[in-house]
Amino acid sequence: MAAQDDEPDPKMPCAKWMGGAPGYPGHNGLPGRDGKDGKDGLKGEKGDAGALGPAGVPGATGPPGIPGRPGAPGSTGMKGEKGEGAFVHRSAFSVGLTERPPAPNIPIRFSKIFYNEQGHYDASTGKFLCNVPGTYYFAYHLTVYLADVKVSLYKKGKAVIITYDQFQNNNVDQASGSVLLHLSSGDEVWLQVYGNGNNNGVYADNVNDSTFMGFLLYPDMGDY
Repeated sequence: MAAQDDEPDPKMPCAKWMGGAPGYPGHNGLPGRDGKDGKDGLKGEKGDAGALGPAGVPGATGPPGIPGRPGAPGSTGMKGEKGEGAFVHRSAFSVGLTERPPAPNIPIRFSKIFYNEQGHYDASTGKFLCNVPGTYYFAYHLTVYLADVKVSLYKKGKAVIITYDQFQNNNVDQASGSVLLHLSSGDEVWLQVYGNGNNNGVYADNVNDSTFMGFLLYPDMGDY
C-alpha cells in the first residue's frame, strides 16, 4: 500500500510530484507610467543677491507725456531800464488871449501860455512855426462878446477854415473850429480875424477864455 502511495498522480501538476532545476531570470519589464506630482515642499530660505549684470541696450524713446498743470506765477522781475519814447519828436502848444479886441487882418497874438515846451509857438507874432514835418491837429475855442466874430485859421498865408458866430445882445457866445493839417518844416500857422473890424468880437477876461492850440500827431516817416 505504501508503494502505491508514492507514485505520482498523473492528473496532478508535475510540480507536486517532481522538483525541476531553477530557471533563468526573466527580461526587464516595460517602464511603468509616471506617478502623480507630489505636494509642494516647504519654502526655502532667501538666497544671496546675485552679481550685477551688464547694462542693457537703451530702449526706444517713448511718446510725449500729458502736459502738466500750469505752474504758479513767478515773482516780479527787476524793473528794466527806461526805454526810448514811442514818439521821440514832439511839438505842441496851448495858449490863451489876453488883449482885446484883436486887430483885424493880422495874426491874433495869444500871449497867455498854457504849454509851449518846445518853443514852436511865438507869442510875439501869434504864429506857430513847424519844426517837425508831419501831421498836426489844430483847434480854437473863442468867447464871443460885444460883436460878431469871423475868424480864419491860416497856413502859409492862406485861409484854411473860416468860423463865423453872430453876437446876440447881452449874451456870451462861443465859436470854435478844428482841422488836421500836414506841415512841412518852416510852415507857419496862425489865427486871424477875417475881414473888416466889425467881426472882431473875440473876447477874454478873468472868467472867459479864448484859446488856440495845436500838436503833432505823428512825424513824416521818410524824414526820421
